[in-house]
Amino acid sequence: MRTLTRRIVLLTGLVLLLDANVAMAAPDPVSDSATADVTVTVDEIIEWDVVVNAGNFETIELANITNQGDAPEASKSLVLYTNCNLNITADHTAAAQLTKTTDTLVTEYKLAYDKNGTNGTGGTDVAVWTDYTTFLGAGSAVTHVTLDGAVNVTLSARASNDAGNVADAGAYTATQTLTATF
Repeated sequence: MRTLTRRIVLLTGLVLLLDANVAMAAPDPVSDSATADVTVTVDEIIEWDVVVNAGNFETIELANITNQGDAPEASKSLVLYTNCNLNITADHTAAAQLTKTTDTLVTEYKLAYDKNGTNGTGGTDVAVWTDYTTFLGAGSAVTHVTLDGAVNVTLSARASNDAGNVADAGAYTATQTLTATF
């Protein structure tokens, strides 16, 4: 019985010792936070949609001219991404005029935006047909509106014969280049 009592006392002492160690253990650590400031600068961005035709308008194909007075017209659109106000200018060189070897056609352009710079990033449409030599002469202003970083730009082209003249038969080509700058 004595041995049993010793074991119980010894076991009780061991339990008390374990309880004391648990009671004396340090409390669970309290959370401690560290902060990190993160900064980035977004530069002014002007970028034609590279998904569509590598950032170029698709070919504007005009209907055939079958009579002296025909003036076919057509349009294509391209998205311009921007986070700043900008100006769009056009090419006024002979490259922008419809030409076949040495013969030319009267070549005119218009420009339109899907938004006007108030209800979203955009500008004022150039709604009057303008000869390639003066098209966007002073440029066309595009106003950026916060939280709207894209504007759909529509370029329209029109071809016609000179008054009292009929151009030579055949295919005529031109390349109009629009340049956006801030």
